[in-house]
Parts: sequence; structure tokens; C-alpha cells
Amino acid sequence: MKLRDRISAELKTALKAKDKARLSTLRLISAAIKDRDIAARAEDRCGGCEETEIMAILQKLQKQREESADTYEKAGRLDLAEAERGEAAIVAEFLPKPMDDGEIADATAGVVSELDANGLKDMGRCMAELKTRYAGRMDFGKAGAKVKDLLTGAA
Repeated sequence: MKLRDRISAELKTALKAKDKARLSTLRLISAAIKDRDIAARAEDRCGGCEETEIMAILQKLQKQREESADTYEKAGRLDLAEAERGEAAIVAEFLPKPMDDGEIADATAGVVSELDANGLKDMGRCMAELKTRYAGRMDFGKAGAKVKDLLTGAA
């Protein structure tokens, strides 16, 4: 089942179950996807955004929720932090299992050797390849650091 269809089905289920917190989060996700669809149509992609773009949207939403929760915790607003973490958990349900540090290291080393990259000038190519292969699963901040270490010989 496509991710877009899965989100839509979960939205209907939450609506029927009258689960306000889940419904609110799923509506937020749907709105973000529809917004990206509109932008895609402006770029002459009539089919809307692709699965990888939806994954990126979900990752961004989850990261925003986690950052907000941390901010609320530091401000002593544990009730709001808990609500944000709940939303982050709902968003995470639609993302694949994230890669751990070992898997990221293996994937980056594989791509660097596969592309025969040998300098920082190849970093963009390596990151683009990682993003196409591991969208939604990889923390690209960590991956970028690993690729840079591999290309500069620091690893």
C-alpha cells in the first residue's frame, strides 16, 4: 500500500474512532503533503509529490515535533512536551525503521567505493545517491559526516 493511501486510511479510521490527537496529527500530515502536491504541480509534475518526498515531509515533521518537545521541556511545560512527543510517535509510524550508526557507516562506505569517489568534489554525488537509496531511513546529517570522513581519509 502506498504511503499516501495508508495515511488516508488511518485518517478515516481515526475520524471514525473519534481519536482527536491522532486525527489532528494525521490532518497535519495530509495538509503538508497536499501543500507539496500543489508545489509539484507548479513544477509541471501533475501526479503530485512522490513517495520519497512524502518520506522527507514525514521526517521533517517528526524532527520538528522532537525539537518542540525539547524546547517545551526546557521551559518546564511538560504537558506540551508530552503532546509533541505523542505527535512525533504518530508520524514515526509511517516512517521505516531508521538505520543505526553501523548501517549508516556500511551504506556510506559502499556508495563511496561504488561511485569511485576520491575527494570532497564527489561529496554531492555520494549524498545524492544515498538520498535516492535510503530516503526516510537514514539520518543524512550523520551520513554527511561519514562521507566527508571517508573522502578526506579521516576514517
